Amino acid sequence: MKEILKLLEIIDIKNLSSAESVAKVFQALGRLLLEPLAEKFLLDFKTSDHEADNITNFIASYAVSIPDLSIRNISQMVLIISVEDVIKKFKDLHQRLEVSPSSSSYEKLILHSCALLEVHVALDIVDEMCEAGLTLSTKALHSILQICDDTSEYNLVHRIFSTIRHYNLESDDETFRSMIDFFLKMKDIEGAYKMLDDLEELNLKLTPGMYNAIMAECFQEKNISDGVRVLEHMQCADVKPDSQTFSCLISNSETKEDIAKYYEELKQSGIVATKQIFMALINAYAACGQLEKAKKVILDPLIPPKSLNQIKGFLVSVLASHGQLSGALVIYDKIKQSGHKLEAKEITSLIEHTHSEGELDRLLLLLEELDDTDYWNDACCRIILYCIWNKHLSSAVELCNLLMDKFQSDEQVMEFLFDKVFSLIEESSHLHTFLELLSEIKDKLGLLPSQKRHDSLLRVTATDLHDSDF
Repeated sequence: MKEILKLLEIIDIKNLSSAESVAKVFQALGRLLLEPLAEKFLLDFKTSDHEADNITNFIASYAVSIPDLSIRNISQMVLIISVEDVIKKFKDLHQRLEVSPSSSSYEKLILHSCALLEVHVALDIVDEMCEAGLTLSTKALHSILQICDDTSEYNLVHRIFSTIRHYNLESDDETFRSMIDFFLKMKDIEGAYKMLDDLEELNLKLTPGMYNAIMAECFQEKNISDGVRVLEHMQCADVKPDSQTFSCLISNSETKEDIAKYYEELKQSGIVATKQIFMALINAYAACGQLEKAKKVILDPLIPPKSLNQIKGFLVSVLASHGQLSGALVIYDKIKQSGHKLEAKEITSLIEHTHSEGELDRLLLLLEELDDTDYWNDACCRIILYCIWNKHLSSAVELCNLLMDKFQSDEQVMEFLFDKVFSLIEESSHLHTFLELLSEIKDKLGLLPSQKRHDSLLRVTATDLHDSDF
């Protein structure tokens, strides 16, 4: 406070070069609760015929900067300034200075209310400013929608849509897509359709993305028939499906005939098939047990050349997860021979689904290809698990040593091992090998489990734990 007061003694804030700089001064006055000084400067601006829009913004900058908690000490009184107090201060200063709030100053209050998760208050302010003939920006409207989402107050979608319609507020595709999502999160698909009908009555443009959101929700709820019927609703509304529509339909097809039908409809529509379409084809055929058809997808001449290796990598992951490891490795080797690499998640998928003996060298080579730390750590633990299953204790110890180089403390290494390895070991034979590994890394690396982990092991098997010298 002393510093800001000293500064304001030697400068005239009316001479500052920009309104933004002046607003920062009022923010500081608000934080320090220097209302008499703030009001003096506001009056100076008023008498010097400063622009009214700037003055109302200065008031807003001051009001929203008043701390919601200025003192926090058990031995002292705690002063709390609520959002209602901020709004009252905002209105009082406007009344004393005889200026009217602008859209931008109202929006400062709205954003402040949103930051405090007071979305009902924010909507009350919207009503007040609109009644005053002012307009809410799309950015501010999206901030309100975001807070509704963050606080799970999806039911406010009814009030928000009513406000948009009543005051003819500016909005865009993102606005209505967000509101449709609210209906879907409330499991109110009929409400989402009703909103689309209302938008059509208002002559607002309906987009494929709005329908795609409903379709995705139906499929996520395993409501296949309603998901497919979304396409009929689109046709009735004369909304053309896009690539995402067909990707969703293909991904959730239950038969190879439906997969082929939707892919053919996409080609006839003239829509350019994206890489997501071909990934959806691979996934759908694999889910239907048609792995040979899944493999043939990469031969499709419509695949964009720049996406071919990425689609091949996706096929590797899908084949591995469906027990076709040998086929996945063949494609993986061809990708490497062409000078390309798999993505980290696809390499991890290969490692995850490798269980047969004699594959340790290949697994270690795959591990070397990973650059991403998180994927590397996860893959390393999966290979340690493989070593436990196949009793390669010396290799497991070496991998634990590599993990030590990645973490900041030995305790973190042990916690990571227990979370990623021990939690997956259930069979007693594997448990015994894991205990042998713990004994090895204790002797060779000096790593010890925490007391909590030690007690957990003790509860699982006191006999094996005793035999393993822990």
